[in-house]
Amino acid sequence: MLEELIHLDQELFLYLNSLGTQTWDGFWMFMTKTWNSAPLYALLLYLVYKNFGTKKTVVVLIGIALLITCTDQLSNFFKYGLERLRPCHDPDISPVMRLVKSYCGGKFGYFSAHAANSFGPAVFFWLLFKDKLKIMGLIMLLWAFIVAYSRIYIGVHYPLDVITGALVGTFFGWVFFKLVIFAFRKLGV
Repeated sequence: MLEELIHLDQELFLYLNSLGTQTWDGFWMFMTKTWNSAPLYALLLYLVYKNFGTKKTVVVLIGIALLITCTDQLSNFFKYGLERLRPCHDPDISPVMRLVKSYCGGKFGYFSAHAANSFGPAVFFWLLFKDKLKIMGLIMLLWAFIVAYSRIYIGVHYPLDVITGALVGTFFGWVFFKLVIFAFRKLGV
């Protein structure tokens, strides 16, 4: 059963990865680079401050920092615990796939920290802004989806790595949102 799932994951990866073209490579490389999200997060910081004030902004910043630390470290735990090769390091897959960037990254890839670290804040901010700025939450979810898919496109993660990362990020985004709301009440802010 597990071997069949892994085989299906490899086949889906090869299909999705092969859809890429040099025309779109630059866009997907841009989307996969972490620092290119900085303007979006600066806008979110401004919107949090404008809508919630200084004290709540500090609580949100702490919550987001802990959220990303949690998802990132959990991803490392799984990568080195399960040791599933990235497609670009898999000798059965690497000869027939497209590797868009000049390097592959670490040896192991289950699960995608990029997916977890984009879906976690996306869900967090979607929940935070759902009553005030619905469009911002939807933009965040779309951004997270694009960042997550970019990992398949450039050839460094299987779809299951990305789906698992998205699910883990979604779960912890919800958990840390609840913790921040609890902190708002407890601190009286």
